[in-house]
Amino acid sequence: MLELDKVTVTFKGRGRAVAAVKEVSLKVAEGEVYGIIGTSGAGKSTLLRTINALERPTSGRVLVQGEEVNRLSGEALRRKRLTIGMVFQHFELVGSRSVAENIALPMKAAGRTELEISTRIDELLGLVELLDKKDARPDQLSGGQKQRVGIARALANRPSLLLCDEPTSALDLETTEAILDLLAGINRRLGVTLVVISHEMAVIKRICHRVAVMQGGQVVEENDTYSLFSDPRHPLSRELVEKSLGVALPERIAARAQGLLLRLVHLGFEAEEAVLTETARELGVHINILHGRIEYINGKPIGILLVEVGGSPRDQRLVLEKLRKRVAKIEVLAEARTQEVRP
Repeated sequence: MLELDKVTVTFKGRGRAVAAVKEVSLKVAEGEVYGIIGTSGAGKSTLLRTINALERPTSGRVLVQGEEVNRLSGEALRRKRLTIGMVFQHFELVGSRSVAENIALPMKAAGRTELEISTRIDELLGLVELLDKKDARPDQLSGGQKQRVGIARALANRPSLLLCDEPTSALDLETTEAILDLLAGINRRLGVTLVVISHEMAVIKRICHRVAVMQGGQVVEENDTYSLFSDPRHPLSRELVEKSLGVALPERIAARAQGLLLRLVHLGFEAEEAVLTETARELGVHINILHGRIEYINGKPIGILLVEVGGSPRDQRLVLEKLRKRVAKIEVLAEARTQEVRP
């Protein structure tokens, strides 16, 4: 569906050239929801804009359904853009026009008939659940409703690829979840391929099948979403995952702990098993759960627990040995402060 081959975008100004995107290569399969995440200035929005030639790469190739978009111009580019919809961060609706008129704009530009346009508007407003807002103006809508109109407009010409540039960053949490559910539903029901740009891992883990992490204009890690969350490799990926999962041990608890402090990561259905209870009962050792949670990503659980293991150093070693056979990953956060008394 989509291939970026060593795409570089360089901007020139004040006597020097700055590479916003540096030799990025990635592939997005048909029907996939692909996320691109990074902090501000990482180059992700610039990269997204090369896909529909709103930004021309300095070098490299952008192929959509096998056609090299960056070489197209004029009528050929206009036809190609009909197959690529775009959802913007700040909606970009025309304030002087009604909801129906906003959705009609790309269809009029494509030369659709009035009957086609009218029928399609009703279809799309039903899809985004805004049939009662057909004649409303944008200033009469909430932020979530405006984005629903933006999504309907992006789908007007039945694109096979939908580009979403920070589609929820201007919305509150509840509205964000509703918009993400809508986008995921569009992907499932219509088979539209989605490329979603975001700086929020919560967006990525909710709807994306695969994800690329960008830093300094480069892709520093790429993986399926579950693998990225369960085993991030790059320091930035680890930082983003840690912040998203929100499992950090408060300093005051770490300071007063006397036992062995462990961070346990359970993957798959192992996350739903009573591993700690069984281990504590079998070895007769007290295991205190300090913090933890289970996240479900693409239907598969990831469990993260911070625990304190009591008992003697020997007991703690036995617990550690047993847990290593049952738990996907173990990190020792702090060694026990007690010392084993030897005869």
